[in-house]
Amino acid sequence: MFQGTIDFGSATPIEATAIQDVLFERGLYWASGRSGIVDLIAAHKWFNLAALKGRVDAIAMRREVAEMMSEVEIAAAQREARAWMNTVH
Repeated sequence: MFQGTIDFGSATPIEATAIQDVLFERGLYWASGRSGIVDLIAAHKWFNLAALKGRVDAIAMRREVAEMMSEVEIAAAQREARAWMNTVH
């Protein structure tokens, strides 16, 4: 268990560390079911975020995942992506 203190003044903001490759990997994780569960909403969310950060191949992956989703699920994934972006900015 962490028992130190966090210096929030010098901490690196999450947006600076959330690079496109990590976001893309999160999309692959949920799309492939590596956790034992395929979560298309989470996969779409992470591919969407990776695409927004400049990962070009995330656009195709997001589209592929979206083809297996309902409009309601896509809307949920987009809300989650917006919420994530709002928490890091």
